[in-house]
Order: sequence, then C-alpha cells, then structure tokens
Amino acid sequence: MSSIATTPETAVEGGRPAGMSMPLLGMVLFIASEVMFFGGLFGAYFNLKAEAAGGVWPPAEIEVHATLPGIFTVILVISSFTLHAAVNAIKRGNNRGLIRWTVITLILGLVFLAGQLYEYSELDFTVRDGVYGTMFYTLTGFHGAHVFAGLVYLFIVLIRASTGQFTRHSHAAVEGASLYWHFVDVVWIVLFLILYVLK
Repeated sequence: MSSIATTPETAVEGGRPAGMSMPLLGMVLFIASEVMFFGGLFGAYFNLKAEAAGGVWPPAEIEVHATLPGIFTVILVISSFTLHAAVNAIKRGNNRGLIRWTVITLILGLVFLAGQLYEYSELDFTVRDGVYGTMFYTLTGFHGAHVFAGLVYLFIVLIRASTGQFTRHSHAAVEGASLYWHFVDVVWIVLFLILYVLK
C-alpha cells in the first residue's frame, strides 16, 4: 500500500489546489510594482504642488471640473462589481455568466476610456501648459494606458471563455484580470480625488 505525500502544490481544498497559483502570484507581484510606479507619480505631483508659486495649485488660468469625470468614475466603479460577478459566475461553473459579465465589464471600460478622451478634447490646457499640465496628462494618460491594457486582457479572457477554457476549478486568468482591474479602479479613485476634488 503506497501513500502519496501531500505538498502545498498538491493539497486540495474544496476541489481546487490549495494556496495561490503561480499566475495569480505573478499578477500580485506585478501589481505591487505598479503601486510603486504610481506612488512615484503621486509623489512628484505632491512635490510640485507644495512648491507651486504663491501656493496656487492648479494655476489660476487652469480649470478642471469634476462633474463629467465623476460620472465616468461611477461607471468604472460599477465595472469592478460586474467583473467580480464574472469571477463569481465561473467559480460556480457558470461559463455563460462569466461571458455575460465580462462583456458588460468591457463595455463599461470602453465607455470610461471614451469619456477620458472626450474630456481631453474639452480641456482648455495641454500637456505643454506648465508643470501642472504635464503632471495632469501624465497621471491620467498612464492610467488610461492601464485601462486599455486591462481591456485587452479582458478581451483575451472573453475569447478563452467563449471556447470553454475556464472551469470552476481552473480560472486563474479570470481572477488575475479581476485583481488587475480592481487595481486600476482604485488608482483612478485616488486620481479623481487628487485631481478633481482636493486639487
């Protein structure tokens, strides 16, 4: 009678491997590096704000309004909930639910990105208008690039889901996409507060 040694990699909890999978660990480490990246940008922003001439920030000739970005912030926050619903669906083995909620998340993400581009077209300052303009477009632009990357990731998840590649026990890519999307969401909430509310 032989026995098989149980390791953290082979242990099973509720029908799935115990512990964090390597793809998820990789995503967590990637997000940690992105936190440091955005932390550096936030640090630069606050340093420039502290050194602003006459303590006026943003400069008097620059106006930013929170109404439209606020609407798109709500849309992005809702998209985190819809993606969470997608993850919950595949955890129950509901592939159709995964597809449905991922499509909704993609649409909401595209609306947010389109809204950001529209806002750029309406602003009366550019990236060349002093350090504030540079920091504003750098912060929002890098975030927009991360949203675009998230949409590409979600589209790949959708394609894989449509071919039945995910099951209730094997869906690390879906959970990875969810972690990344929630990170992008949190970063935007911080950006919205800094750029449009607290100023």
